[in-house]
Amino acid sequence: MLATAGAVVGLLVGARRHTGAVARGYRWLGAAAVFWFAGLIISQVLAGSGASGEPLSLADVAPLLGLATAACGVMVLAEDEKRNDTGSVLPGLADGYVMAVALLVIGWVVAFGSEFHHLNERPGTFLEDLLHPLADLAVLGALLPVLTVAWRRVAVPYVGLMALTFADSLGVGAKISSNHQGILEQLAMIAAACLFGLAPWVGLIAARLDLASWVGQRQTKSADGGGPSLLGVRRSPVTSAGAATIIAAVTVVIAALVVIINGLASAPASGLALVIAGGAAVLVVAVRILMLVRENGVAMRMWREASNSLRDLADRTGDMVLICDLDGTISYASKLASGYSYPTEALIGKSLSDFVHPEDIGAARAAVAIVIGLPEDAAAALGTTMEAAAQASASADSGRFACRVRAADGSWRHVECAVLLYRVPGEPARMLLSLRDVSDQVALRQQVTHLTFHDGLTGLPNRAYVEERAREALEPTGERVAGVIFLDLDGFTAVNDLIGHGAGDLVIAQAARRLRAIVPAQDTVSRWGGDEFAVLMENAVSAQEIIELAERLAGIIAGEPFRVAERDLGLTASVGVALADGNAPGVVLRNADVAMARAKDSGGNRVEVYAAHMHADVVRRLDMASDLQRAIAREELQLQYQPIVELATSRVTGVEALVRWWRGDEAVPPRAFLAVAEDSGLIVALGEWVLRKVCAQGAAWREASWDLGVSVNIALRQLNAPHFPAQVAAALAETGLPPSALTIELSERMLVEDAGLIADRLAELRDLGVKLAIDDFGTGYASLAHLRQLPADIIKIDPSFVSGLGQDPVLTMLTKTIVQVGRDLGMQVVAEGIEQPRQLAELREMGCGYGQGFLVARPMAAPGVEALIRTGVVESPDVNGTAKPGVPAA
Repeated sequence: MLATAGAVVGLLVGARRHTGAVARGYRWLGAAAVFWFAGLIISQVLAGSGASGEPLSLADVAPLLGLATAACGVMVLAEDEKRNDTGSVLPGLADGYVMAVALLVIGWVVAFGSEFHHLNERPGTFLEDLLHPLADLAVLGALLPVLTVAWRRVAVPYVGLMALTFADSLGVGAKISSNHQGILEQLAMIAAACLFGLAPWVGLIAARLDLASWVGQRQTKSADGGGPSLLGVRRSPVTSAGAATIIAAVTVVIAALVVIINGLASAPASGLALVIAGGAAVLVVAVRILMLVRENGVAMRMWREASNSLRDLADRTGDMVLICDLDGTISYASKLASGYSYPTEALIGKSLSDFVHPEDIGAARAAVAIVIGLPEDAAAALGTTMEAAAQASASADSGRFACRVRAADGSWRHVECAVLLYRVPGEPARMLLSLRDVSDQVALRQQVTHLTFHDGLTGLPNRAYVEERAREALEPTGERVAGVIFLDLDGFTAVNDLIGHGAGDLVIAQAARRLRAIVPAQDTVSRWGGDEFAVLMENAVSAQEIIELAERLAGIIAGEPFRVAERDLGLTASVGVALADGNAPGVVLRNADVAMARAKDSGGNRVEVYAAHMHADVVRRLDMASDLQRAIAREELQLQYQPIVELATSRVTGVEALVRWWRGDEAVPPRAFLAVAEDSGLIVALGEWVLRKVCAQGAAWREASWDLGVSVNIALRQLNAPHFPAQVAAALAETGLPPSALTIELSERMLVEDAGLIADRLAELRDLGVKLAIDDFGTGYASLAHLRQLPADIIKIDPSFVSGLGQDPVLTMLTKTIVQVGRDLGMQVVAEGIEQPRQLAELREMGCGYGQGFLVARPMAAPGVEALIRTGVVESPDVNGTAKPGVPAA
């Protein structure tokens, strides 16, 4: 009685530690303990009044109500777990009934049968005496499915019910004989009460004993009991229904053993009871078998429906789906096979290996082998090994691989495949493959890769490709000679500026075709950038072979004009060569670029082979360009003017502006810094500064009533600058210099080689009213007949012609012819470089109108020009070279 009271207190107090269904369940169990406690009190009262010998009395009602209440409490405890169990309850109840019958058989053989045999009571009366054990067994059987679903929560109360059943079974004999409870019955009752009382406190006790990890931990095992599931929730290797069946089967086995042992011992037993119990068990087992058959039929129907759904899904998905035997024979193909131009029926019975590219068959077999888990001998039959398959799967997602498959038209399609094991009950295992056509994506990736390493205009490899290839090609070896050739188109800037970048692109494309045509196929021709090309020779026989190829490249560019926009453009090339000499590939590429720059500085249309001093020259030129840029910004350059005189009267009629630069205390030769300015593009800024200063000076002289013209030399890059005519107009407007007082000098070579390109620009300058002069006439190979077509007002004879006057009859005749033609065309003729009296005498005799040179006057600052104009006379040598005072400046 004390134990039962303790159970009441333990259950009701412990329920407060829990919430929800668990708390409600323990309160139900507490109510059951109250009924049992009441039953004990009633039994004591009836025993004192002598009314306890009745088969059924008021003392039996309270325990039966307690049993029903306990069953409700156990079910409430398992309420949350039962929501997650979607199986039918009937198989569990059948298994519970089988267990209850088996326990009844055990009880009958061990205890009840002998009592019934000795007492010779009527079956009805004895059945009333067995009311409590039978009710207990019924509840245990009914709660068996609950135990298998939520055993952690209900295991202790369930064991308590088993202890109560044991106590009630022991109490049957005492009740029949009207004796007091035996010691075993009392111990069983106490154990049952203790188990019920401790049920709410099991978690706390386990935590104190450091068993909480076992009680509360959710094991994460997979469906096969060996590993974690995808959801991270423990999955028992046996389902709840299976566990109930196992418990029932174990109980039946124990009952059978008890019956056998009892029969061997010749102990008394009631055959009728055993027949009834056994017959009932057989009926239940038969019903259970029918249920299993039904469940198996449902499972098969579900498999068939799933298979049909799979095929419907395969027909609707964007991937082609195949089902194959493990040997690769195709047994099903989805409708998307038509995307590969195959009829579906044409694939059935064929082998997968017939459609996979031979280079990809190994990877495909390895992926399949690792997924389906082939034994080593089967893997060998597929042409692979499990070790190789494992290595292949380790480098990618298991069951996924890429390969090429043959379409019906013979083309190879790139596909991504996923393979898994496909099982249908009652059928051999097969493979399920999903194939996605990724040919477009692969083609796009290949195109991106091609564009990354190739030039979009010419189709040649680009700079990135050459730099990558050079790492291997230019590594020094004793068996071959390697080198790099750099080529730059001379004067290409004018093409872009004057006829547009579209026409320039056509020139680049034509040049690329010419170069590729004469370079051996095994060597690399690339577009380095802009108008530069690079040729990478990897296996030349000798260094001379590389140099000879460089000369042929220069010749193929200059050999014939480029036909663009209905124009014939003659271009030349500057070529640099560098040999692989043990330096890093990047250094060899730089050396070739340096050699090319040297060729360009030397006038272009030539080949230069890299020498060590060239790099130092490049560094020097870079430093000079940097200093020149600062000098232009700070206006540290100076202008000098060389007078131009009328030879007949020795009157100064104009000046030619010449720029000078002192770099610190050192005078830099004009050729040196002007070449740097041309290459770096500083010539545009420098020319604009000179133009403004010269116009301002010319305007100042005119305000002083000195009628002097001013001449400015213009480079091709400056002339091609986008707004050069506007700059000239602005300088004239700002200074007030009349346009006719400004002469723009252009070299004959510039006019002859690019006459068609710059005609529009010269026309704009002529519209402004400025004069145009052909400088260094005779060096550009312009014929005298062509002179009439040149848009010029003044001819300046090159000093190379003047230097031979009086000594070289040919030069004298050519100079006389130029002077005569110029006069006939109405052009002013100016002889440059007059340094000897005989030259001056010859020119005056020829009728040349104007001249300049050191004999006439050296370049001087603006004050010197002004002094010369004021005096009007300087010492000038006579024809014999002796000085004569008082002769007007010639």
